[in-house]
Amino acid sequence: MSIFLKRAAKLFLGTVVGFYLIICVTMAVAQRSLIYYPHVYGPARVDQMAKGAGLERWTDTAGENIGFKRMSPAQPAEGSILITYGNGSTATGCAHFADDIQSVAPMDVYILEYPGYEDRPGPPTEKRIFAAAADALQTIPTNKPVYLIGESLGSGVASYLAGTFTNRIAGIVLISPFTSVAAVGQSRYPFLPVSLLLVDKFPSQKYLRNYHGKVGITVDGRDRVVPERFGLRLYNSYAGPKKLWSFPNNTHCQIAEPPTQFWTDAIAFWKN
Repeated sequence: MSIFLKRAAKLFLGTVVGFYLIICVTMAVAQRSLIYYPHVYGPARVDQMAKGAGLERWTDTAGENIGFKRMSPAQPAEGSILITYGNGSTATGCAHFADDIQSVAPMDVYILEYPGYEDRPGPPTEKRIFAAAADALQTIPTNKPVYLIGESLGSGVASYLAGTFTNRIAGIVLISPFTSVAAVGQSRYPFLPVSLLLVDKFPSQKYLRNYHGKVGITVDGRDRVVPERFGLRLYNSYAGPKKLWSFPNNTHCQIAEPPTQFWTDAIAFWKN
């Protein structure tokens, strides 16, 4: 090979490597904008949305807002449910869970608000969200069972709580979950070292290894956000009591059954 060709090959290789490193750095810097999609509103608007949804502010022992709640109209409640939502939702946007659940069972419903979402100070990160979830769990009364519902990204938060506070959690339902955000990201960007670049990994599978209670999982056959194979891997890897709801024709976080029927089945699974 001539000197000219060797130099051209080195230049080409250097250009490719440099371009690849630029892509890696760009993705590393922008990663949280690809994970979190917070809706931010002023307190007055949030209060208005909460009132319209029939929710009231949920505060911690210091009086700080940590989310929203709706107590069961029928008291005493049979249990408390903590909801952790998907990355594009909000606490007030989860009132439909309380509507459906409380129409079939007397449950107190609590909805965590993530840092950086609605009017809660941020920014959102895995560490901040996990800390907020752990603190919120401590404010829920201990005189009745506590159940978790995690939706999409929130399934990672629910898995963290279940695996960290194993004796507090009586059962969980994970809607369109994943083994980890890193695994989903790697499938989307197979040419990048996602596990090395990613800071917020939400390793659900790892946390659930510590939990031994009842785990319900839903997967959607047409889910392009979190393809169903990730939920199935999580389900298959869980060694405790479990139940799978598979909706082949549904997209991300859709429930094919009438919601009241689904939650009737899910709550019966928790209790029996």
